[in-house]
Amino acid sequence: MTAEKRATLAGIVMIDKEIMHGTPCFSGSRVPVQTLLDFIEAGDTLDKFLQSFPRVQREQAVQFLEMAKDQLLAECVSS
Repeated sequence: MTAEKRATLAGIVMIDKEIMHGTPCFSGSRVPVQTLLDFIEAGDTLDKFLQSFPRVQREQAVQFLEMAKDQLLAECVSS
């Protein structure tokens, strides 16, 4: 992982054994990133997720989804 990617990830997602037992959460919150994916899987909107978890900023959620998309596409290309 590049330093640039780590820096971007640091502002979006944090992993800390002392917070939610190391579950990846949105930085500055205790909201697991999996919760956003669960909302989307259930057919809910990003706005509904953000209303339910106001500690998560829209920019964080969008950047997380973009990074997840980029990772998935990179894995598909390298397969």
